[in-house]
Amino acid sequence: MRKGFAVVITLILAIGTAAVRAQQPAPAQTRASQIPDAPSATKPANTFPAGTRPAPMPQPGHEGGPPNVEDQETIPDSGVPLMPDAPNTEEKGFTIKTQTTFVSVPVTVKDKDDHLVEGLVANEFSVYEDGTAQELRYFTSDPFPLSAAVVIDENISATTMRKINQTLPAITGAFSQYDEVALYFFSNTVKSASEFRGADDDFTVTLRRKKSTGRRVSVPIVSGPLASGPTINGRAVDPNQPRVITPTRESHVLNDALLRAVRDLSKRDKSRRRVIFIISDGMEEGSTASYEEVRKQLLTHQISVYALGVDSAAIPVYDKLSRIRMPGLKRGNLLPKYVSATGGQMIAELDKDAIERAYARLTGDARNQYTLGYYTKATASTSYRSIEVRVKRPSLKVISRDGYFPLPQALNR
Repeated sequence: MRKGFAVVITLILAIGTAAVRAQQPAPAQTRASQIPDAPSATKPANTFPAGTRPAPMPQPGHEGGPPNVEDQETIPDSGVPLMPDAPNTEEKGFTIKTQTTFVSVPVTVKDKDDHLVEGLVANEFSVYEDGTAQELRYFTSDPFPLSAAVVIDENISATTMRKINQTLPAITGAFSQYDEVALYFFSNTVKSASEFRGADDDFTVTLRRKKSTGRRVSVPIVSGPLASGPTINGRAVDPNQPRVITPTRESHVLNDALLRAVRDLSKRDKSRRRVIFIISDGMEEGSTASYEEVRKQLLTHQISVYALGVDSAAIPVYDKLSRIRMPGLKRGNLLPKYVSATGGQMIAELDKDAIERAYARLTGDARNQYTLGYYTKATASTSYRSIEVRVKRPSLKVISRDGYFPLPQALNR
């Protein structure tokens, strides 16, 4: 009897223990296996041409950076720091603080056949500021997405403008889905045709809708009510001479157009390569802004000019003559000066097919550069600082901007 009672008690205890265990939470290892993994961060699919690495997209946490953020460009995640962070200078009893500015230098390297040179490493580069060697702190060869201001000269010949109009889809095709593009036209004035947006089919539609007819050749008026000859006190000097009217000379505000583009580009994300892509003959006449003023703004905001030279800028003999300043004539071709100062590129073409190919070459050069970075002492000065980049390999052409201004220049226009 007692033995049977003990068996019953044992069974009750066993059932109770099992029930309690069933209500307890599962072991940590079991619970972890029931929770799905967190999604991993992935980059967008590569839509660049075959063989080209995708441009890095803006990453969280890159909007800050070293002091004087206005004077620096964000280095992508793939940028390689070449030196450890500066040690803490705080000592017992006193603190030493030095403000520095990060300087980013995009560099294009080409061989004797004008082909981009790939595969260079950091220790093959040297950077000099005002003649003093700088220690590289960052290096990357990754391509950058572009913020591009496309500036089209409406005062080029009607024949050339027809070629440009036929190649408009190729302008869109030269940019990637990671790039943002704005559109400007200029002749006597500067007109903004499109704010910054993706280079897609809608941008092509905007290009076609805003396309220009170009400059029309005016014929002097030699007779009729609009004609007039030399007069004294309202009377014709020689009534028998034909009366001639020369049409009013048009302005060609290239400097103002570039300054407008700089103003808008200076507000774009600094993690992008900021460039101006201009199609023009390079002539300047009637701008409010001077070349030197625009150059300062370009270098202050680290904006490069890439130019497609057309009309006289694409004819070697005329181009050389146009660079000579003659009294009463429009200023010579300014495109080479802007390109050289900012580390950009210029291609001069007359043929339609060559113009189409030039778009891709220029945007490719702008996107696929080496990026060097170093820290320099920040000073309350707007004085110009020169930059020189050297590569140890012989017979290579190194292209970079020739300097910068430490503090932003006011954009009042």
